[in-house]
Amino acid sequence: MTLLTKEDKLNIVHQHLKSLDYALYNLELDLIEAEAVTTSDSDAISGINSRISALEAKRTALMAEKTSVESE
Repeated sequence: MTLLTKEDKLNIVHQHLKSLDYALYNLELDLIEAEAVTTSDSDAISGINSRISALEAKRTALMAEKTSVESE
């Protein structure tokens, strides 16, 4: 059992979501930069896209947790 209130839990989830949103935006900017150069590095672009996919999966999991907490 936790001493955290529903509001506490939601605040923590929101903080994590915001952190992921910052990271996702940073990766989107990295992708823009990587694609902007004449001789773009396909390995770098692939790596950025993989990291974006991983963060999106984490965001989906956090959204599911948010929904779970909201229904408590």
